Amino acid sequence: MDVTNQTTVTEFIFLGFLGAPSLQLTLFVIFLTIYLLSFTANALIIFIVLMDSSLQTPMYIFLVNLSFLEIWYSTATVPKLLATCLSQVVTISVFGCIVQYYFFFSMGATECILLAVMAYDRYVAICNPLRYSVLMSLQICLRFSAGSWIGGFIAPLLPTIFISHLNFCGPQNINHFFCDSDPIFKLSCSDTFLVEALGYTCSSVVILTSFLLTMSSYGNIVVTIIRLSSQEAQKKTFFTCASHLTVVTIYYGTVIFAYVRPPAKYNFTIGKVVSVFYCVITPLVNPLIYTLRNKDVKKAFKKVVAETQSVYWETQTSGLLF
Repeated sequence: MDVTNQTTVTEFIFLGFLGAPSLQLTLFVIFLTIYLLSFTANALIIFIVLMDSSLQTPMYIFLVNLSFLEIWYSTATVPKLLATCLSQVVTISVFGCIVQYYFFFSMGATECILLAVMAYDRYVAICNPLRYSVLMSLQICLRFSAGSWIGGFIAPLLPTIFISHLNFCGPQNINHFFCDSDPIFKLSCSDTFLVEALGYTCSSVVILTSFLLTMSSYGNIVVTIIRLSSQEAQKKTFFTCASHLTVVTIYYGTVIFAYVRPPAKYNFTIGKVVSVFYCVITPLVNPLIYTLRNKDVKKAFKKVVAETQSVYWETQTSGLLF
């Protein structure tokens, strides 16, 4: 499209979820509550693992990475979502929109890779326990963690560079609550075929590859569970894996629906609703399923609380003596 003599857009306006003021206020309260619970739960996991040396094992190191990731993953989008519920005009600069796009997709890719790594960790622990300490040593664990972050932040780099060279001449309204790929492409007055193809290819490769690796690990785990002689062991292992698979199904199911499909079939209303699952709900579900229901974490939490109370009372006692 010829962009000569057309006004260059410098900022976009988020439309968010349109509706009556009462509905907007209700959504604000719901989203804010979930976000605060998610932030608190994930921060609590990081604190507990760092404070208790007995939890500093590969599994919990991966969980700390996941919790840290979830805090920033939701923070990248939820504040703007909350703002759209309270204000009719919520803007973001074009540069800020591209930055948000990059960090959102970077952390999304990191989560996909990290979930695959965590599934592999459980596969080794259950299917090959005698070699677990060798295959998942601390050094290897740290390499996996670093690789997840590096791979995640490299994946959307090229599409982001291409998007930064697009022209935006109006309209300004983004029919979403964050800078997702399709809404950005719809607003561009440049030819977006190449960047769309590149973006969908990168997203599909990362999502489907990590999903297949995750399912492969859990598939092998299920086979191993069936072979266990003890019914008690079968029940315990299956219960743990079933809860993990719930998280994986929710997350991958929504992101595959959102990003692994033909661009022409995108529906903005459905897209916003689906986005709520992986932007708002999943960051809360992950700590509840993976960690806070774990016996070791509960024990460590009680220990940390007891130590904190002990320090508090010692401080109070010392103050009274002086």
